[in-house]
Amino acid sequence: MRRAIVRGTGHYLPERVVENSWFEDKLDTSDEWIRARTGIERRHFAAEDQRTSDLGVLAAQAALADAGLEAAQIDAVIVATSTPDLTFPSVATMVQAGLGMRHGFAYDLQAVCAGFVYALANADALIRAGLADRVLLIGAETFSRIMDWTDRGTCVLFGDGAGAVVLEAAEGQGSSADRGILATDLNSDGQYRDLLYVDGGVASTGTAGHLRMQGNLVFRHAVEKLADTAHRALDRAGLTPDQVDWLVPHQANLRIIEATAKRMHLPMEKVVLTVADHGNTSAASIPLALSVANAEGRFKPGDLLVAEAIGGGLAWGSVVLRW
Repeated sequence: MRRAIVRGTGHYLPERVVENSWFEDKLDTSDEWIRARTGIERRHFAAEDQRTSDLGVLAAQAALADAGLEAAQIDAVIVATSTPDLTFPSVATMVQAGLGMRHGFAYDLQAVCAGFVYALANADALIRAGLADRVLLIGAETFSRIMDWTDRGTCVLFGDGAGAVVLEAAEGQGSSADRGILATDLNSDGQYRDLLYVDGGVASTGTAGHLRMQGNLVFRHAVEKLADTAHRALDRAGLTPDQVDWLVPHQANLRIIEATAKRMHLPMEKVVLTVADHGNTSAASIPLALSVANAEGRFKPGDLLVAEAIGGGLAWGSVVLRW
């Protein structure tokens, strides 16, 4: 059977680094307060002239270089984002143009912080169905553009960045020993849409709006739902948590990550962590974490990875893949 294997990874972080101390003379907060409640120490903010597509192009170029491929060898581009350059066209088509691609197809996918997990499942389906042999998958965000800088409960959490993965079709035996994506689990429940949302939009206010969040409730749902979705995906792959080599979670909050790992009976030594340096980069956080860990040589051939995320909607899900 056809499997979608990871051929290459890459990422880009804007040059501007914002330490927690930057907020201290603007809000009733401190470096100690932010670290204790979130695990975040710093984040990156895009320059005024940088758009989400710019970040996506740079991450894509890094992933293509890591894969040893040219843009001409890619069949499709999918960008997971909640902060597009424009209402339309899609960021993906802008990335496509930025890479010099005049072929294939490109589109955006929006599931907020769960966007990259959704996009992985989508790309896997395209490859399994034979609609594409190589897919360039990008998570890119400029959340600094939708922050309310008077709300210390949200504005200290988020950062900008982009990560990219090249998925390629390969033949597998149909067993859990295959390389590539082995199983996925996707979920959403719109009754919780008011827990995490942006209070603007084309059809409502005609403005971009600002991010709003009920943090305590999001925390509770995240811990419960992330562990559950990971177990379901592992079950579908015929695997168990004790076989997992690496958990690659959405980098929202260190306490959420620790609680989820505990529920999965995984030691923190098996968890990829980038939240301290990146903050919450929404749909970019998992591909950023994958790229950073891969660049550090942490993943070995045959390693079993679980990626999981939850975001506004609420939308959540997980992917099991063998490196």
